[in-house]
Amino acid sequence: MNTTITRALSGAVYVLLLVSATLYSSYSFLSLFGLLLILSVIEFCKLINLKPLFPVVLAILSYLLFNLNNTVKTNEILLLIAALLVSLRSILFLFEKNKKPLDSTSKYVFLVGYLILPIIIFTKIPFIANHYFPKVIISFLCIIWTNDTFAYLVGKSFGKTKLFERVSPKKTIEGFIGGGISAIFVAVLVAKFYLNEPIFQWMIIAILIVIFGTLGDLIESKFKRNAGVKDSGDVMPGHGGFLDRLDSIIFASPFIYLFYQILYYVS
Repeated sequence: MNTTITRALSGAVYVLLLVSATLYSSYSFLSLFGLLLILSVIEFCKLINLKPLFPVVLAILSYLLFNLNNTVKTNEILLLIAALLVSLRSILFLFEKNKKPLDSTSKYVFLVGYLILPIIIFTKIPFIANHYFPKVIISFLCIIWTNDTFAYLVGKSFGKTKLFERVSPKKTIEGFIGGGISAIFVAVLVAKFYLNEPIFQWMIIAILIVIFGTLGDLIESKFKRNAGVKDSGDVMPGHGGFLDRLDSIIFASPFIYLFYQILYYVS
């Protein structure tokens, strides 16, 4: 089968699964992302050369603790602060030129702060207003997918200036700009016609997604480059592993959640 068709079909199945689970109920949404967390942890452990048993148990217990129980707001803020601190460490990791192996402590810091906590925080986003609001997640995903798709298409067609060649040779500044403009346009549409929320608010969210989603993609590419692999897995033909599909969502989530906290505090 043609590679493009295979990629399109596997991508369509993935999108359909995420959208269906998100819209069906809060339980199906949490169940799906709990499963994606486990699979992503297994893939990430392979990248950083860590035995997956304890990390998977840690991920499951953390996910259950913070999603099946009503956590107080203070604990959620502490989770956010921890994730943001590791996000800053991840950005420093991206720009490091040395390729020395990660020590055991660093592996677990990245495992928890780069992967586990951001996915937990992502699942908190539709509950920020104290009830399940799946349209927020659908809009969030649409903006991310639009950015990824048009960054790829524009970069492939017109890209000449490398964005970060040392880590991701195919990414270009032209693609980044094309993806960003498209993401902001989609954000305006979903704000006006789907959510009926302030357009400016969703334009800011789109900008955050473009910036931090792209950084998340580059950081995961850095982990893969250090591990000497092209993809985090091979479960999705033409797309790689689950971590390859979630890297933008993972890294952008704490910053989106922070924006919502500021927004509700000001309101």
